[in-house]
Amino acid sequence: MKRFVFKLEKILELRSHYEKEARIELGRAIAVLSGIEQEIEATARKRVDAASERFLPGRTGAEIYSADLYIMRLDQLKDRLFEDAAKAELVVAEKREKYVEASREKKALDKLKEKRFAEYKKALSAEEIKTIDDITNGRRSRLALTEGYI
Repeated sequence: MKRFVFKLEKILELRSHYEKEARIELGRAIAVLSGIEQEIEATARKRVDAASERFLPGRTGAEIYSADLYIMRLDQLKDRLFEDAAKAELVVAEKREKYVEASREKKALDKLKEKRFAEYKKALSAEEIKTIDDITNGRRSRLALTEGYI
């Protein structure tokens, strides 16, 4: 019997490629979101440090005013980072949906290939059994001929 050939193998390879690309794009989007979250944490630490040092003894009015301006700038940066994080989360959700869809399409072809391979194995097994039966029945016939039963 001829060897197993899945006629849709090229399409399966293409879908595997699309799934891999979608996974990479999802990873990139998650990395961007993670970077923004790290910036938010760093900005929050800077703000806490600046607020705790604002009214230290010996600070002049100009230094306090400068610290207030720095805190306001950090708050504005934090707000912008939160907006960027929200946008990045939308991108992550979009990329995740694309990855899930690509994975679903590939998985469907994988299951079809497995089903066709199981059918092939079943047909191969049936053919082997038939061949073995033919060989076994032929042996009996040859023995009958040599022993003169027929």
